[in-house]
Amino acid sequence: MLPGLELPLFDAGHRALLAAAEAFVETHSAGHPARGAAVDAACRAHVRALGEAGFLRYCVPGTDGGATPTIESRALCILRAAFARHDALLDFAFAMQGLGSGAIALDGTPAQRARFLPAVATGRAIAAFALSEPEAGSDVAAVSTTARADGDDYVLDGEKTWISNGGIADFYTVFARTGEGPGARGLSAFVVPAETPGLMVAERIEVMAPHPLATLRFDGCRVPAALRLGAPGAGFKLAMRTLDVFRTSVAAAALGMGLRALDEARAHAARRRMFGQRLADFQLTQAKLADMALPLDAAALLTWRAAWVRDVQGARGTTEAAMAKLAATEWASDAIDAAVQLFGGRGVRVGETVEALYREIRALRIYEGASEVQKLIIGRALTDVAVAPPVQKEHAR
Repeated sequence: MLPGLELPLFDAGHRALLAAAEAFVETHSAGHPARGAAVDAACRAHVRALGEAGFLRYCVPGTDGGATPTIESRALCILRAAFARHDALLDFAFAMQGLGSGAIALDGTPAQRARFLPAVATGRAIAAFALSEPEAGSDVAAVSTTARADGDDYVLDGEKTWISNGGIADFYTVFARTGEGPGARGLSAFVVPAETPGLMVAERIEVMAPHPLATLRFDGCRVPAALRLGAPGAGFKLAMRTLDVFRTSVAAAALGMGLRALDEARAHAARRRMFGQRLADFQLTQAKLADMALPLDAAALLTWRAAWVRDVQGARGTTEAAMAKLAATEWASDAIDAAVQLFGGRGVRVGETVEALYREIRALRIYEGASEVQKLIIGRALTDVAVAPPVQKEHAR
């Protein structure tokens, strides 16, 4: 059971979903795949299995083959926490189906939705989200890839990098500059099928936690105007709305990884004997486990609150999502680091669960908004709120 799932923020259906996810991961585990082509194959297999099991239906709205009327944040979070607790690549495969197609779900035309979303929900198509560039990561307004209107088409030129599912995706949601205004006001979004002439994988990127990642190049890539998402110049807002939906689920994935580290640490401390007693019998060990457990429980509550605010209150929950992501990714990183320390030399041995978690968690503090960006979001929300003047008390006379 995930901490806090017994609270009235959830219902019996959510708890049944967790049980189904945990049963699924017991029978579908790829372990630690090798780098290169083996990772691509494992990711494709995960998408197929998730689609066949019905879990990808939670990545799209009910009108397009989804499991719930709208994309529900609590369901996404439960599934990501369960998957990440057992297999980070499985979690990645699930999450990217939602993020890669999220903009279509939010602002796609009926034709666009019908073409792409049912295939995402069944695992027949792999989606990707192409926003970052070599000089535009956290600063989205610096995007320089261009999309020039030409008759009934747009012609895309430029480069995207750090694109998850790059090289294996069937389509990419791409954000490019159409020039309706300066900075963020001049971006638009497009769905670009992978086979479109002029779109190429320029480089496959190897990272410390293997998953499909690439640099994409657009060279005279002609995309029908019918594949533009939303109005011209509305791309930045659409990108932010998409991230608002899925950012909380990153917190849930971090929570799952942190809880797995705590599980591993507790089991190791109970087994490991030194100086005539178990490692768990030392007060230093007990204090370390407490230092791991407390922030993880707090991170769970922040994550569930952010999901509930969006699902039940119908709010974007930008600040709540930022708080959840910042807390969960940072505190899960601390918990995993502590688990490695408790394992001693075994903790840094390739193939150990805590060693894999140590590599997997690091990227979560960067992607979908680095920790520093989350602090800016929270800080701006605090300073944008009008502060009431202090109450003036009359002096006693």
